[in-house]
Amino acid sequence: MPSKERVLRLLSQGLDYAEIARLLGVPAGRAYLIATGVPADGSDAVARRRGRPGLLTGRTQQLVNPREVGPVERGDVHAWMRERAWSDRRMRQAGA
Repeated sequence: MPSKERVLRLLSQGLDYAEIARLLGVPAGRAYLIATGVPADGSDAVARRRGRPGLLTGRTQQLVNPREVGPVERGDVHAWMRERAWSDRRMRQAGA
């Protein structure tokens, strides 16, 4: 198991958590937890306010769920929404 000092040292050398995770053979979320003592899924909001070394200022969810993607515009979703709206009389009236 990597030490907190080692993870923080790698961070200070300019590596990010994904690079550190590959280097140390642990998941990125675990490297973040080792360095900060805060779970990367954001479930420990109290600890975030303490300004611990290694804390990221942005979202950390991608460290524990790398498949996370931002929503993109999808034609099939827009078509489904249009169909739902047009099947509702009040929505048709609102659109008129």
